[in-house]
Amino acid sequence: MSRRTYRGANVEISFDLEQCIHVGECLRRLPETFALDRRPWISPDAADADDVVAVVERCPSGALQYRRLDGGPDERAPDPAVVTPMRNGPLLVRGRIEVRREDGTVEVLPRAALCRCGSSANKPFCDNSHLRIAFRAPGELFRIELSPVRRAVDQPLDRARDPRGS
Repeated sequence: MSRRTYRGANVEISFDLEQCIHVGECLRRLPETFALDRRPWISPDAADADDVVAVVERCPSGALQYRRLDGGPDERAPDPAVVTPMRNGPLLVRGRIEVRREDGTVEVLPRAALCRCGSSANKPFCDNSHLRIAFRAPGELFRIELSPVRRAVDQPLDRARDPRGS
């Protein structure tokens, strides 16, 4: 994974594009901090640190994470972990998740979207391949924010248009 870090005065936000399933919680809830039409696309100081943290914790995939620099509390993962199937999509996991890589490295995450369609090129994580193969399975509905990257809820993402990768 290639995580980029955006440091503010009170909070540091990290983002992993490969882990993002583009639900758009960040874009919808705090556009002054998260804006695809701006470089850098994350401005940690554009909003109150507590508001930024609250939005980052709503990121279902764990692509967004944070570290408090102001003495505020860091994210506490639920124990035990909670797994929620997303309708026609991934398993959303909230809790302490240890991802063990083939090279022996271990990454600990507070949240993740795990593939359940079997077609992800980024296993164990979802890469939205379920959209391409028209995967169908029961689960909870999620509100999806449409953007230049995600033009339709049921269509594959346009990663070439994703400014966060540049």
